[in-house]
Amino acid sequence: MMSAREIADAAGRQDVRRRWLLTLPALVIIFLAAVGPLFVMLLYSFLDRGDYGGVKFWQFSAEGWFNVFLQRDIFDDTLALNDAHIAIVWRSVKLSIATTLLTLLFGFPTAYFIATRPERSRAIWLFLITIPFWSNLLIRTYAMQEVIRNEGVINSLLIWSGVIDTPIQMMYTDIGILFGMTYVYLPLMVLPLYAAMDRLDFRLVEAGYDLYATRLKVLWRIIVPLVKPGIIAGSILVFIPSLGAYVTPRVLGGGKNMMIGNLIELQFGQGRNWPLGAALSLTLMAIVMVALLFYVRNATKSGARHG
Repeated sequence: MMSAREIADAAGRQDVRRRWLLTLPALVIIFLAAVGPLFVMLLYSFLDRGDYGGVKFWQFSAEGWFNVFLQRDIFDDTLALNDAHIAIVWRSVKLSIATTLLTLLFGFPTAYFIATRPERSRAIWLFLITIPFWSNLLIRTYAMQEVIRNEGVINSLLIWSGVIDTPIQMMYTDIGILFGMTYVYLPLMVLPLYAAMDRLDFRLVEAGYDLYATRLKVLWRIIVPLVKPGIIAGSILVFIPSLGAYVTPRVLGGGKNMMIGNLIELQFGQGRNWPLGAALSLTLMAIVMVALLFYVRNATKSGARHG
């Protein structure tokens, strides 16, 4: 006859098995939808390139990873840095950081403005912020062309006001891509900032003014530290999609100012170099993981300080 402890242990094991059976469908879906494709990309990155695209299965090669940042001379087989790929990766990181800073520059006062409105009108302002998400990304990007092209809104206003005589070339430049990504991803910065500022105790701001602090000191010493988790979250939400952007650089860059997303598409399409495309995709994922680790570390520190 089983003792009470043995009965309890058996019931516990049965409960554990039941929990695993209940979570099994979710685990299978996660594996097929997330881990599975990543495993396929990892496998492709170590396979040999096919003659007409695709890969040669079970013919392993590290050439895909080798060509991410290096290249062989077609005449004497000497090694050299792949300047084109390095320039594209650097442009992607540079434009993503610049987009994050610009969205923060415009999003911070916007979120502060909404957070300081009466409660009845805040929902209306948030509604207006989310309106761009109602339309397709491609449509919004083409709409940006009407703003930055030579006959667009910006150049027309500058010429009309007498600031310039000839249009400023912004289309098909890094500046045009930067403007487009800032417009597209600005709501992703405003919403986390507003969520952080909505919990801000504005009595602390009034106390700072009562102690004769200037507006700049109140902003830097009181508001910014308290909303830092929102700044970090918004920066990550903007930086990650900016880094892998494809549509905006393709439309506003004209195919000349490529980012890493365009380079990956080129390898799977016209370049017919799937191992290199897979290696570039995993390189992009590694950069994103570094950004996420930076976010987690800073969020943990902020939580420890304010907890």
